[in-house]
Amino acid sequence: MTHDIAVIGAGVGGLAVATLLARAGHRVTVLERFAEPKPVGSGLMLQPTGLAALERLGLRAEIAALGARIDRLHGTTDRGATVMDLAYEDLAPDAHAVAVHRAALHGVLWRAFAASGARIETGRQVTAIDQRIDGVVLRDGAGAVVAEPDLVIDASGARSPFRALVEPRAPRTYTYGAVWAAVPDPGIAPGVLLQRYVAARHMLGWLPVGSAEAGGPPLAAVFWSIKPGEHAAWAAGFEAWREQVAALWPPIAPVLAALSGPEDFTPASYVQFTARRPWRGRLVLLGDAAHATSPQLGQGANNALLDAWALADALAARPEPEAAFALYARTRRRHVHFYQRAGALMTPFFQSDARALPVLRDLVFNRMKIVPWLHRQTLLTLAGLKTGLLTHRDAPWLAGQR
Repeated sequence: MTHDIAVIGAGVGGLAVATLLARAGHRVTVLERFAEPKPVGSGLMLQPTGLAALERLGLRAEIAALGARIDRLHGTTDRGATVMDLAYEDLAPDAHAVAVHRAALHGVLWRAFAASGARIETGRQVTAIDQRIDGVVLRDGAGAVVAEPDLVIDASGARSPFRALVEPRAPRTYTYGAVWAAVPDPGIAPGVLLQRYVAARHMLGWLPVGSAEAGGPPLAAVFWSIKPGEHAAWAAGFEAWREQVAALWPPIAPVLAALSGPEDFTPASYVQFTARRPWRGRLVLLGDAAHATSPQLGQGANNALLDAWALADALAARPEPEAAFALYARTRRRHVHFYQRAGALMTPFFQSDARALPVLRDLVFNRMKIVPWLHRQTLLTLAGLKTGLLTHRDAPWLAGQR
């Protein structure tokens, strides 16, 4: 059975699921509120799970050519004490992540989407979703009908205006967010996601992300954790901040010196939300609309890609929408819930006003690798393989070993 499907949002999850469903023969239309679809954000990590989902889409080689291979996560305090030192090779000989600029990932997904037969309508602001027995009516702010599909996939992101139709609980806003920028990468930390911590109040992140487009210059993403309400004060004291960060990690000083000012950075804030059941009737949530959290474990885009994979497979196995949505939810439940809980648990150790937690972090986290089982569990968690659709049993394949 084929369906008329509306996908709200042309982000990572929206483009991926639209491509998979169009290839399966469904009639798919993506509704994007912006006049031109574009990525939001700087860099992200594609873990082995996300790379496996891109393999399913036939896009892994293309994104690997644009991105930067990441073999290690290394984090230290402002005093130089090692807090995290995790090498993917301890999980499997060729295990690794790929860091990418969001524009590169969006471009790769967009080209696959354009070739899939799916359609997109831009500048279409859906404000209301009315469900009927045999379909759905989508309306804009004036009450005009935008589309009348058989089913709707909400991939509109962490601040979805439609998730309340599925789950009445409101998201919880995190106290800390970040400012980020994409900067030229002089090759100062190849293959490493580098972090520097000042207690749990501030975190500097440096991530090589490859090129935004084929033939483009190498870039890196710079992150600095900050409370959203303190952004104006940070911008006013930008020169002092630049000196502080250069002292925290001297190799970054020339990169910071080349920045014009705070206008080169974009602020970001985060919420925590997990739908207990990610569908209602013929409306299903996907990606951050279904399960938003802080980026501490770097699983957002990976989980959206896994959602797209699971939902496409569920609709192939169960033609009736609600049966397919139930299968999709069961397939993703353990993985989503584990990473939602882990993200909420880990975030205060790295982004909070807590005093005791960063002390405990500095004393314990790096020492856990002394115990082989704990070290492996930490690596499996980092790689997205702890539980769910893809687990450690798939690690040899995910790492390119077979």
